[in-house]
Amino acid sequence: MPTADDDLNQQNIDRFNAIAAEWDSQPRHVETASAVAEAMRVALAPTGEESLLEFGCGAGLITAALAPHVARILALDSAPGMIDALREKLRRHGIDNVDAKVGDLPDNPPEGRFDAIVSSMTMHHIADTDALLRVLFHRLKSGGRIALADLDREDGSFHGDKPGIAHHGFDRTVLADKLKAAGFADVEFTTAHHMERTLDDGTTRRFPIFLAVATRPG
Repeated sequence: MPTADDDLNQQNIDRFNAIAAEWDSQPRHVETASAVAEAMRVALAPTGEESLLEFGCGAGLITAALAPHVARILALDSAPGMIDALREKLRRHGIDNVDAKVGDLPDNPPEGRFDAIVSSMTMHHIADTDALLRVLFHRLKSGGRIALADLDREDGSFHGDKPGIAHHGFDRTVLADKLKAAGFADVEFTTAHHMERTLDDGTTRRFPIFLAVATRPG
């Protein structure tokens, strides 16, 4: 019998399949991904030899930006339409160090461990963030680092009545405690970007997007 989490996941799959082909045509998507990817690159300081897991990769704007800086990327998204869009982007740009797969976290984590894990604007779609962070902790190598970008806590205006939303952003202190409870150390937050968005009532607001970086000790 489907659970509430299953329903939420299916809402997200349906929604993002429907908009995958046009995702890159939205300037705010491109601008946000560029800013977040650069913040991740600076925070993680890859040497070019790392293995990287990206979950919730979407159409791969961040994937493509980070690919030149690491050895390989496993890019996961639960929406097949987004993975199709990413594979086309990889083909078009000749990027050959990315493996793009349909995948679901936290229920079906990939095999192996990674030097780094990144995600942008995905956690607010996942109800059980505690389970997610535990899974991510165990997918990191000792000394590996995680970089998570998402919305600061807001009043629900960002998404309005869109389906598939589990959290209206996150309180940084609460998320830091969750990361530590999952086993992470050296938790730090920065503001990676401010996204300007026109709301359902026609007004415009700028929403801060944080980058949380933490380490698996060892």
